Amino acid sequence: MFRFFAYLMLFCVSSLPANAQKSGPQGPVPVFVTVAKTGLFADSVEALGTTKANESVVITADTAEKVAAIHFEDGQKVKKGDLLVTLDKGEEDASLNAAMAMLSEAESSYERAQALQNNKALSKGTFQERLATLKQSQAAVEEIKARIEKLDIRAPFDGVLGLRDVSVGALVQPGQRITTLDDLKEIKVDFDVPAVFLSSLKPGLPIIGRIEAFGNREFHGTVKVVDTQVDPVTRTVRARAVIPNEDGQLKPGLLMSLVLLKNQRQALLIPEEAIIKRGDDNFVFSVHEQDGKTVARQTRIRIGVRQPGRVEILSGLKEGDAVISHGLVKVRDGAEINVRANDDSNMPLTDLLKGGQTPEAQ
Repeated sequence: MFRFFAYLMLFCVSSLPANAQKSGPQGPVPVFVTVAKTGLFADSVEALGTTKANESVVITADTAEKVAAIHFEDGQKVKKGDLLVTLDKGEEDASLNAAMAMLSEAESSYERAQALQNNKALSKGTFQERLATLKQSQAAVEEIKARIEKLDIRAPFDGVLGLRDVSVGALVQPGQRITTLDDLKEIKVDFDVPAVFLSSLKPGLPIIGRIEAFGNREFHGTVKVVDTQVDPVTRTVRARAVIPNEDGQLKPGLLMSLVLLKNQRQALLIPEEAIIKRGDDNFVFSVHEQDGKTVARQTRIRIGVRQPGRVEILSGLKEGDAVISHGLVKVRDGAEINVRANDDSNMPLTDLLKGGQTPEAQ
C-alpha cells in the first residue's frame, strides 16, 4: 500500500508543468522607492485648547430707554465708532434746549457784567456771581450732551457683529444684551501643558492647530504668552497662542487640538512605512545597483522622533539614499527589484498608482 501511494505522488509531481515546480517570486519584485531627504523637523507636544476672539464684547445700553433706530444687520462687519443703535432722545433734547437757553442768558449777563466791571461800575462780588452762573450753565449743557451721546450706541472696535436681540420700540435696560461684537482677525487659543515642558514653552514657539469640523486643514500660529503660575493640583501651566484668521473661518468656543513644535532642527527624514521593526532594531531596504541589476539591501538604522507619516533618521542612511517604501512584503535581502515609481512622500499613493497596481497587490 505504501509503495502504491509513493508511485502515485511521484506520478503527480512529474505530471506538473515545469514552471509550476519552481518556487519563489517570478522575476524582480515590483516596489516603490523614496529618497531620504533633509528637512525641517521638530519635537512635538500635544494639547487641547479652546478658541477665543481676539477682542469680544456684549453691546449693551448704559441707561433705560426705548430703541429709536437700529443701524446694523446681523453678522455685519463694522469699524470702530460706527453707529449701531439710537435710543429715544426726546426728553434729553428738551432738556438740552432749556439748558442752552439758560446758557445764552448767562453768557449775556456775564458780558454785561464784564463791561461794567471794566468801567468799575460793578462790584467784584457781583461779577464773580455772574461768572459762576455762566460756568454752571456750561456744565449743565455738557452734562446733557454727555447723556445724549450715551443714547448713541457705537462700536468700540473693528469687528463682526452677532445676532440682534432687540427691536425698534423695545425698552432696553442697563446691561441688557443688544448684540455681540468680536474681533476675529486673530484667534486666541488657551491651552494647558504639563509642567515638564515648561523649559521649552516660550513666546514665539510655533503651533499647528486642527479642528474636527475642518478635517485635515491645519491652522498655524505661535505661542504669545505663558502663565506665571503652575497649577499645583494638575501640575500644568496655561499658555495662550495666537492664530491668524483673515478668512474668518475660526469662531470662538471651538475645541482645537494643538501640536507645539519645539526644538526645531534640520533632520534626515524618510516615510514611516519604509521602517521594518525587528525586536529592538529598525531596518530599511536600501536600493543599490549590482552587476547591472537593481537589488535591495537590508540596512540597520537608528531612528529619532516619529511623527505621523515620517521618521527622523539618526544613523544608517545619508541624504539621497533610496529606500523601499511600498512592496516590502516580498522583498528579501539581496533580491532583485523593479522600481515602479518614486514616492516623494508628498504624493498620495493613489496618484502614484495611476496606470498600475500596488507592489503588494502584484
